[in-house]
Amino acid sequence: MTALISLHNSAFARTDKAEWLLPSLARLVFVAVFLVYYWNSATLKIDGSIFTPSAGAFGQIFPKAAEAVLYDVSQMNILQRLVVFAGTVAEFVLPFLILIGLLTRLSALAMIGFVVVQTVVDVAGHGVKLGGLFDNAVTLLDERLLWVFLFAVIALKGAGPLSLDRLFRLT
Repeated sequence: MTALISLHNSAFARTDKAEWLLPSLARLVFVAVFLVYYWNSATLKIDGSIFTPSAGAFGQIFPKAAEAVLYDVSQMNILQRLVVFAGTVAEFVLPFLILIGLLTRLSALAMIGFVVVQTVVDVAGHGVKLGGLFDNAVTLLDERLLWVFLFAVIALKGAGPLSLDRLFRLT
């Protein structure tokens, strides 16, 4: 038993010293799971150019307002246009910044805010049930909590050694 404990302690002592491992893995997981997800979502929000919102963007972000005007984007008001534009830019820029590791902590914090807004729109606008924690069912709340946790790791630990943050000493 002593040998097993010794093996355990020596193996994990190495990972405790590998400060680069957790932020690097968190960014890798982000790129593998969310990069294309967010970029695809952003491209669905534009109709020709980033300044021209699509009917899908209108319906995705303001579902009740879009339905009321039969998804006619010409009926969007200036606030709705600004929100769609900001959301689209965020879906392109924030994942890219995390990918290259530039302003990574701020980008991860912004992504946490983005996920909160996504969740509010899904629940209030689209009628998705939020669900609850510790209820033995995977719900929207469980899923989004995992997303936020990933972004929190990146925000707290930074980008890791393979990043522009490290190059520019922004860590």
